[in-house]
Amino acid sequence: MTSEIDDLFIIGGGINGCGIARDAAGRGLTVRLAEMNDLASATSSASTKLFHGGLRYLEYFEFRLVREALIEREILLKAMPHISWPMRFVLPYHKHMRFESQTPTSRLLARLMPWMAGRRPQWLIRLGLFLYDHLGGRDILPGTSVVDLRKGPEGVALHRKFSKAYEYSDCWVEDSRLVALNARDAAERGAVILPRHKVVTAKRENGIWKISTQTRDGQTHHHQARILINAAGPWVSDVIGQKIGHNSKGGVRLVRGSHIVTKRLYDHEKCYFFQGEDGRICFAIPYEQDFTLIGTTDKDHRDPDTRPECSTEERDYMLSFVNNYFSTAVTAEDIVWSYSGLRPLYDDGAQSASAATRDYTLILEGDGEAPLLNIFGGKITTYRRLAESALEKIAEFTKSARGPWTAGVALPGGDFEVGDVDRLIESLAADYPFLTPKWATRLIRAYGWDAWAILAGAQTSEDLGHDFGATLTEPEVCWLMKHEFAQTAEDVVWRRSKLGLRLDPSQIAALDAWMQSAATQMAAE
Repeated sequence: MTSEIDDLFIIGGGINGCGIARDAAGRGLTVRLAEMNDLASATSSASTKLFHGGLRYLEYFEFRLVREALIEREILLKAMPHISWPMRFVLPYHKHMRFESQTPTSRLLARLMPWMAGRRPQWLIRLGLFLYDHLGGRDILPGTSVVDLRKGPEGVALHRKFSKAYEYSDCWVEDSRLVALNARDAAERGAVILPRHKVVTAKRENGIWKISTQTRDGQTHHHQARILINAAGPWVSDVIGQKIGHNSKGGVRLVRGSHIVTKRLYDHEKCYFFQGEDGRICFAIPYEQDFTLIGTTDKDHRDPDTRPECSTEERDYMLSFVNNYFSTAVTAEDIVWSYSGLRPLYDDGAQSASAATRDYTLILEGDGEAPLLNIFGGKITTYRRLAESALEKIAEFTKSARGPWTAGVALPGGDFEVGDVDRLIESLAADYPFLTPKWATRLIRAYGWDAWAILAGAQTSEDLGHDFGATLTEPEVCWLMKHEFAQTAEDVVWRRSKLGLRLDPSQIAALDAWMQSAATQMAAE
């Protein structure tokens, strides 16, 4: 048993857990976080990578959630301009667009305008975009405009029947890098981050939480904390019922979202927001410079321990969906990768997975000493505000803590203006002429100012030591191991980056072997 008693012990190394750890550590609290796998190994690395207000949530009258997300969108865009950036979304219009039948807006219009028969009229789309432009305010992002698809590059890849589109703003985010940077910042502010430490028990004893964790090699460690925060995502109910042994006051609904990645399908950098005749939506997004990301689905999923995978049915559904828009057919042969994640939504009793709320719910349990805070739901865009809300919930137990501080404070490497990315890329390439344009872009988009620290005065590419392929070199891997908690090749090529799309299995195996040897050497130093 560790002798010190931490203020907070957080279960879960996804975006909610790491966001809370960063916020709490910055307030002067002692924090310990345990994650049973790698950081961002579940939901937080399997999103659609969009950093957005949630345009479609307006149809569910989720105005508070959308407003908060729109406000957060620009706050966080300024704090992480290296891993998040503005994108324009093209929404082609056609008269057959329909609502999903369970949306409140669809039901309301069915009563007021039965002749609409579930259609999503053009005036309603324009009204929704007007609200989206103004509900949360905008300092950086441009508002909605109308696009003539017969004249611009946006229409080249689409069927000729689409002649008009609306174009609006949202943002892209490197989801798993966001988690790693929050964890790194939390650690630099004093938090203890413990990847691959599975919580096996947690119990109250004399007004203190006693928590036991187990590592992959079977070692058991014991910890003490005044407050326990359950941010286990898909496993939040399992932690409550199995690890703590309580009956939960809230439930989680697991919704599987699958995605496919194809070869690049069009030549511009804008995203498409496609609407289906079944009322659902699908995105097609430029991805990792050479690919297109398509998603997502909404399917209920029973067991968090059953690994989510993109089913053949989901794959074919997404292919059929986008082929209603793209003039050149996208086939299964075009797919280079697929992935799937579980959204741990608060169970609000919605009839369909699509209709389940994306808002977060925080439930504080335990009167007096040793409180337990359970986190249900949430989305990437509102993670910072969720963390503030969590600290507000436990404020009476942390009276010595400082106040909110994260708004406007940059994440590591991101202390520059949103519009300065190209300038940084040019500057890095000038300082290190051996970098190719794609290599320099990748480094700035991943590390921002820290790219200079990683390259550390190298004169040639040979100075960077071992070359693992696809511009991944020894100093970068060492940086990820020392500063971002990476332990395996999978951590590096699928969560700290997406270089797994470019490296073959033998290269990934060689990287893993090198990392295990390097870890042994680092431990001995």
